[in-house]
Amino acid sequence: MKTNAINLAEKLAKFSEHWSPRVIAEMNDYQFKLVKLQGEFVWHSHEHTDEVFLVVQGEMEIGFRDCDVVLRAGEMFVVPKGVEHITRASSECHAMIIEPRGVINTGEADSVLTAQNNVWI
Repeated sequence: MKTNAINLAEKLAKFSEHWSPRVIAEMNDYQFKLVKLQGEFVWHSHEHTDEVFLVVQGEMEIGFRDCDVVLRAGEMFVVPKGVEHITRASSECHAMIIEPRGVINTGEADSVLTAQNNVWI
């Protein structure tokens, strides 16, 4: 058992790439990932799982076909499984994603933004 606290700022300082989630912890089969967002992602969905976004710093938008949700630091949102969505951030935003191990960031969408999975920092 590790007894060191995980410092989010220290972990975020270890990478600069946007749209490339980094795993910082696991709980059962779920991973806690940090990601830096800027610009617009791709429309996608996750057929078999919900996806949680928790904003650490900045502001992001989760777009749906019929509405948008804006998240600011300290706010979170659960995207239900199977719901098509897109994420956006006009300025760099730091967020935590919580989802099962093995989930591909672009879901079923084929994109140049598909990140390598299971990358730890």
